[in-house]
Amino acid sequence: MKIILTGSLGHISKLLAVKLVKDHDVTVISSAEARQKEIEDLGASPAIGSLKDADFLTKTFKGADAVYCMVPPNYFTEPNILLFYRQIGSNYCEAIQRAKVKRVVHLSSFGAHLDRDTGPVLGSHAIEHMLDKLPEIVLTHIRPTSFYYNLNSFKEMIKAQGTILANYGADKVPMVSPKDIAAAVAEEIIKIADVQKYRYVSSDERTGQEIATVLGKAIGKPDLKWEIISDEEMQHGMEAGGMPENIATSLVDLYASIRSGKLAEEYERQKPQKMGKVKLEDYAKEFAKGF
Repeated sequence: MKIILTGSLGHISKLLAVKLVKDHDVTVISSAEARQKEIEDLGASPAIGSLKDADFLTKTFKGADAVYCMVPPNYFTEPNILLFYRQIGSNYCEAIQRAKVKRVVHLSSFGAHLDRDTGPVLGSHAIEHMLDKLPEIVLTHIRPTSFYYNLNSFKEMIKAQGTILANYGADKVPMVSPKDIAAAVAEEIIKIADVQKYRYVSSDERTGQEIATVLGKAIGKPDLKWEIISDEEMQHGMEAGGMPENIATSLVDLYASIRSGKLAEEYERQKPQKMGKVKLEDYAKEFAKGF
């Protein structure tokens, strides 16, 4: 198969490329020319260009048997992240149609079924609806749960305050490793039968305090606590740490939807029969290395 991967050599796409190059003709799209040799060293073909360029995407997609589409989470570089999602989604749709691609796997998110109060996940919601309207394609939306590495944002808080403060965490939080996402995408992108419209991917589920206990043990702080605070306190804390107000508000909304259970309601209905291999204790070793 000729397979096109977006996402350059990011957390998921690099792992995905390594899995697929063994048996397939893989092209990796990257906006960074510096990545070209690294992509070639993996055994893939580089396509250097911008996701904001629909003509470039169309040219790259031509002749492909399958395309993996994702949107870089440029929260701190794009002035309007939802507009950015819609722009990239529109370019994907145009390129898929013009290049006559038949198989598309889209990296979405759990909570993408909701049309409000989910912060940046609204971008995934918008792209799902754009892709759903395309005729004559076989489409799968991969809906991973919360990424383990999002917990890295608590490192400075732990160092400064000796605790984790968040506006969610009383109930279990489903989390996932990029390794398990890459494995799921690799399975889906080469499927010719039993194709799923939505596939949820998760590795583990823990409460906030369970997360704190595992991370604390890994970093030599076995008594680390996870304290639940209000949305207002969460917003103030993020802004005090230098986060722009609009981004802080978006993330507070997202975390509040985790707390309420809204973000995971469809995940609970369509939970994967088998969880991923990478557990919180495995991730904690990585967390500790950079602490």
